[in-house]
Amino acid sequence: MPATASPTGQSDTATMNTPAGELVVHSSMPPPPPAGPAPAFEQLSGGGKYISEEQASAYPLLANDFLYADHNRDGHISKSEYERWVAGK
Repeated sequence: MPATASPTGQSDTATMNTPAGELVVHSSMPPPPPAGPAPAFEQLSGGGKYISEEQASAYPLLANDFLYADHNRDGHISKSEYERWVAGK
C-alpha cells in the first residue's frame, strides 16, 4: 500500500486496490484549537508569585512549553519567566 505525503507535509494519501476497485484514503492533522491571547500572569498563578505545572495546564500552550518557559528549571514559572515566554511565542 503506497502512502505519500503532500509537499507541505500536511496531508497523507494511501491508495489500495480492492475487489471493488481502487480505494484512496486522504488524511491530515486537524488544525490546532484557537488558543487566544495569553492570560495574565495573575490569572494563571492564582495571585501567587509563581505558576506551577498544574496551574499552567489551564493554558495548553504554556503547559506544552512549561520546561522551556521555566528558564532556571526550578519547577515553576516566575512572572519574569512568563513575560519572557509570552514575548517569544
